[in-house]
Amino acid sequence: MTMTSYLEATALVDYNHPSIQKLIIERSWKEAKEYDKIRDIYDYVRNQIKFGYNRGDDIPASEVLADGYGQCNTKSILLMALLRGVGIPCRIHGFYIDKKMQKGALTGIIYTFAPRNIVHAWTEVHFQGKWMALEGVIIDDMYLHQVKDRLCSYNDGHIGYGIAVKDVKNINLCWRGDSTYIQNFSITEDLGYYDNPDEFFAAYNNTKSWFKKAMLNLLRKRVNRRTDALREGKL
Repeated sequence: MTMTSYLEATALVDYNHPSIQKLIIERSWKEAKEYDKIRDIYDYVRNQIKFGYNRGDDIPASEVLADGYGQCNTKSILLMALLRGVGIPCRIHGFYIDKKMQKGALTGIIYTFAPRNIVHAWTEVHFQGKWMALEGVIIDDMYLHQVKDRLCSYNDGHIGYGIAVKDVKNINLCWRGDSTYIQNFSITEDLGYYDNPDEFFAAYNNTKSWFKKAMLNLLRKRVNRRTDALREGKL
């Protein structure tokens, strides 16, 4: 299997952007061993890029880095750019997930306007001959610590606040050479594999209409203030 298409830069996976190259150099990720590259980049995106909501799903990795926060789709784009930027092959796996999983993080009118089935993606990394899902990158440790006891029981699992897991008592988001998950319990449909997020979001997007984009931009700062307050234990 050729890995060329899983290493390419794209408009969204813009790992040649100066800010991304600067981060890679500062962290000495290119000099690390393969396992350490994946682990350290995954840990960086998970905890240094806070869980929050950007202006859209299909924004460049450099913009996600500049924002300093992201959700499933945007964190996956940044994760992919950093991995490809140090020579690690990766791809996008797309899904629909039940919006009930977002309740608590999203409230009021923005929850009402969210589609019943939300477009969701995670990065899969190729390591030791296998593809591994890195969905756990979405939720940072501080946020998880504050909300995990608030999750609601649902279909023999637990959901809410951007989390959907089978067993809330055994959430382990650290990457130790295997797949990590944090929202997969709410998957309603598998949308397949894509070489890059540009192709996936051209086909599937939560904010295709101008009205939904305008609503998101109007309300997302309020949502991000809420996620910050949850993270800081103020709600």
